Amino acid sequence: MATTTQKSNDDNGSKIRLLILIVAYNHEQKIEGVLKRIPAELGDFETEVLILDDSSSDRTFEKSSTFAANEAFPFKITVLYNPVNQGYGGNQKIGYHYAIENGFNVVALIHGDGQYAPECLPDLLKPLTNGTAEAVFGSRMLESGNALRGGMPLYKYIGNKLLTFYQNLILGEHLSEFHSGYRLYSVGALAKVPFELNTNDFHFDTEIIIQFFRAGHRIRELPIPTYYGDEICNVDGLRYAWDVFKATSVAGMQDFGIFSDLKYDVRPKSENTSNYEAKLNFESSHTHAIDAIPKKARVLDIGSAGNYIGEALNKKDCRVIAIDREKADVDTVEAFHQVDLNTDPIPVDLSDFDTVLMLDVIEHLADPEAFVDALYERAGKAPNVDFVVSTGNVAFFVMRLMLLIGQFNYGKRGILDRTHNRLFTVASIRKLFEQRGFEVTHCIGIPAPYPLALGDNALARALVRINSLLIRIGKGLFSYQIFLRLRAKPSLPWLLERAHERLEQ
Repeated sequence: MATTTQKSNDDNGSKIRLLILIVAYNHEQKIEGVLKRIPAELGDFETEVLILDDSSSDRTFEKSSTFAANEAFPFKITVLYNPVNQGYGGNQKIGYHYAIENGFNVVALIHGDGQYAPECLPDLLKPLTNGTAEAVFGSRMLESGNALRGGMPLYKYIGNKLLTFYQNLILGEHLSEFHSGYRLYSVGALAKVPFELNTNDFHFDTEIIIQFFRAGHRIRELPIPTYYGDEICNVDGLRYAWDVFKATSVAGMQDFGIFSDLKYDVRPKSENTSNYEAKLNFESSHTHAIDAIPKKARVLDIGSAGNYIGEALNKKDCRVIAIDREKADVDTVEAFHQVDLNTDPIPVDLSDFDTVLMLDVIEHLADPEAFVDALYERAGKAPNVDFVVSTGNVAFFVMRLMLLIGQFNYGKRGILDRTHNRLFTVASIRKLFEQRGFEVTHCIGIPAPYPLALGDNALARALVRINSLLIRIGKGLFSYQIFLRLRAKPSLPWLLERAHERLEQ
């Protein structure tokens, strides 16, 4: 990678360090004009200009290097040349890595063709310098009619509007446009998202927006003028629209546990403390479990996770003993036992309970068959205990469609949660228990938890109702989860013991 550098005259470490990143490709006719338009007032910052020439076939690098030697220019200029074309997104990755490695506070992205006005930089910097945003986007759509007056072709205007509408809908955001290339980022915020995993293509801009939203970074939009001149557009509009649609859809569906992409796995740690959430406000395995347990029952909650069920059962005056591998909130249960079900026996007598809960437990075990065998050995001596079990249905129609297109993506939540060791269908989960001495007294399908993904709104509740109706048509196809109630058939030792009791009477 070739480089030429001019030293800065101002090396005041107390100033905010600003990197102006100019991505350039075949811009020999424009690059000098862009540089000359950078406002001198940016001297209030410790400013450096980085020009990244993405293997241009013209004299962009030579023109930039010649300009960098001009002592009259007030800022340090670094000019780099990629020996192999990295693409629009790949070029940005290099620039952002440079900003992180060299300790900049803010990086401002502009294009070497002059489409985005450098004159706007002082205003765009303000939300970053006053701490009210982690990213600022220059928007051509904030002021009505601005984009068309500036020469944006009508088909691009309509395409921009349609894509932005779809992206806001799927991501639950409210940007005026997702497709401006005029962006300023806090370098500290950039360092917290895996932008290096993003595409090298033009929809890099969409993927990094999604990452910022999912990471909880604040994005501010400010109006900028629109300029379309004689620059050459290297973007295939239809391919770009398709790529944006796919990236947005994958990110949106990741919250359903349908797709999973590591680059979007950037939720703040406070939101990732548990893979599970309470599902008490709509039809779910949680609501069915609570309804199945009578008041003042003695309950053993195996795999209590966030202890949502224990809290709800307290309101029914139930006595709850909880078991889990991770320590739970013991204030809401009578007792808690920290146990690894893969290696440790259940540390209580099952006959002391009316109901044993195992919600979303069986799929986490390394050897479910061995666990159920050991469970029956205990349960067969307590045949009056009611067992309540739930697990995901890997034959859910969405999973089938995903397999049809060659997708089987493990993620942080949903049926394909990365912590799941075994997956079941309606038939296979029944078989697991029935072949080991249990009788299935109740088996129903549970709809997908749309309110968790879409918010607890009218649309989500309508989808739950529709899903419930479809389950009546095909339980194995439309159930997101399987909910079972079981009784252990009396074991042979228990029957023999009772026979001897009768004989002795």
